[in-house]
Amino acid sequence: MRLCSIASGSSGNCVYVGNENTHLLVDTGISKKRIEEGLNELEIKGDEINGILVTHEHIDHIQGLGVYSRKYGVPIYGTKGTLQGISCCKSLGKMPEGLLNEIETDKSFSLGNLEIHPFAISHDAMEPCGYRVESGNKKVAIATDLGKYDDYIVHALTDLDAILLEANHDTHMLELGPYPYPLKRRVLGDKGHLSNELSGRLLCDILHDKMQCIVLGHLSKENNYEELAYETVKLEISMGDNPYKGEDFPLMVAKRNCVSEIISI
Repeated sequence: MRLCSIASGSSGNCVYVGNENTHLLVDTGISKKRIEEGLNELEIKGDEINGILVTHEHIDHIQGLGVYSRKYGVPIYGTKGTLQGISCCKSLGKMPEGLLNEIETDKSFSLGNLEIHPFAISHDAMEPCGYRVESGNKKVAIATDLGKYDDYIVHALTDLDAILLEANHDTHMLELGPYPYPLKRRVLGDKGHLSNELSGRLLCDILHDKMQCIVLGHLSKENNYEELAYETVKLEISMGDNPYKGEDFPLMVAKRNCVSEIISI
């Protein structure tokens, strides 16, 4: 099983997850050309994608959805609210008939030989979700755009081999930065984004001996940077109420505009 961030950040998000038989994208918030270039580095052709899992309808997660799905006819999966949001997004153009498939959070479904477990997240979208993907006993998850976490989220992210988790902003950078006050409140709110500190604290609740890799994603261009996210999350793990230190696990930061390291489970 492989997990790879093709692009990650407030300017566009796209993640590959799959195995030898089934290839999926989670979000297509970049251009079709950039998606194809990313897949090419994975030695996967555009028409080999078996499905697109959409977390929510914000443009940095669906920008390339219309063009890509029209070219390759790839089935699209999202919650009822997300599909409504996609349908209302005029910039995508007309979506091909029959490609939009409604799913429900906490109701698993299969694509090829992968088992998909959507879980609800807290974000200012119509019905956003994250995804846990399993192949036999191998388990990975993509969890970004969540303003808060609770026991439900912790349960959804237990016993993973790898995770791509949001570390969106440094709270002090955001508070002192150029964003207008209402936007700062939105990002910091329960339906906004996880800070570096909260990302580290969430990891403290889900780490276990068999976790093979942690990828920090969806970093804000204005309110964060790679080294700060990396060091803050490591420190939170080391200081947290858990038996681990930050250096006990492979930890990386997803690249904004290029393909990140491929994680093989």
